[in-house]
Amino acid sequence: MPPRRKPPRKSYHHGDLRNALLKAAREVLEERGPSFLGLREIARRAGVSAPSAYHHFESRDALALGLAEQGAAEMAGCLAVTPGEGVYALLPYGEAYVAFVQTNPALYRLMFGEGFPAVSHYSQAIRDLRQRSFEIMRANLEQRLPETHVPIAALFLWAICHGLGLLLIDGQVDTSPAPKDLVHQVLKLAGTGLNVPAV
Repeated sequence: MPPRRKPPRKSYHHGDLRNALLKAAREVLEERGPSFLGLREIARRAGVSAPSAYHHFESRDALALGLAEQGAAEMAGCLAVTPGEGVYALLPYGEAYVAFVQTNPALYRLMFGEGFPAVSHYSQAIRDLRQRSFEIMRANLEQRLPETHVPIAALFLWAICHGLGLLLIDGQVDTSPAPKDLVHQVLKLAGTGLNVPAV
């Protein structure tokens, strides 16, 4: 009986392998956390050799940066929502922000430096995401607040979204109302707190 032939290894043309490695890395990240992001394990999951993985990501930091930039692009897409009405114009934006955090807890933490502090400082995509977030808030806040108050108000709203998202994914909040309702109530209150007439 002739020996059984091994099935051919899946081949990747240019561009596919990088995405396959990022997909495998994301699975490891969500399952086990950033400390387990090893290139050999990622390569094994993607069905390729370690040298092939190193061709696209020369280090764990480079892999983490690739994941963070992928997450930033996805989050930017999630934040492209229709504004609400009046003082609640930013409410849909805040809800979309917190929803992304809840859906991608480990990825969100990585984007802000957990396990890889340099990621949040050196990723252009992360910087662009922060700037986009600020511009969305500033465009609305400028209609409601004195110009000198806008940067602090924007930081206040970002802190609310960021902090609420982390509290939820860490299980530190009693979500007896449904989590979505809780997020809505907290962000709605934050919006009314900024209802100050411009002078």
